[in-house]
Amino acid sequence: QVQPVESGGGLVQAGGSLRLSCAASGRTPMAWFRQVPGKEREFVAGISRRTGSTVYVDSLKGRFTISRDSAGSTVYLQMNSLKPEDTAVYYCAIDSSGQYAYRSLDFAPRYNSWGQGTQVTVSS
Repeated sequence: QVQPVESGGGLVQAGGSLRLSCAASGRTPMAWFRQVPGKEREFVAGISRRTGSTVYVDSLKGRFTISRDSAGSTVYLQMNSLKPEDTAVYYCAIDSSGQYAYRSLDFAPRYNSWGQGTQVTVSS
């Protein structure tokens, strides 16, 4: 499986918006995670392969939106009303094995390929 490639990170002021992109080689279940140094990687949002159904971590519902392009191989994370606590490295992950297809999109072990990450910094 080709490693997904993230883009779109950067520095933004609190209250601003950013859109992250993740390019994969096919249409698979995909998700965004984020990690702050010293803390565990945290699930942010996921999107299914066929129906485009989505799952979000409760704390980010209403501010973040995950979506997929018409071809299905690029997934976006629209982040609005950003807060300094959203500062993290954001990772895209894809599930190409299908081994855990019956598990929820927030089940991290189902993702077998991860991007390098993109830094998002929100200044106060």
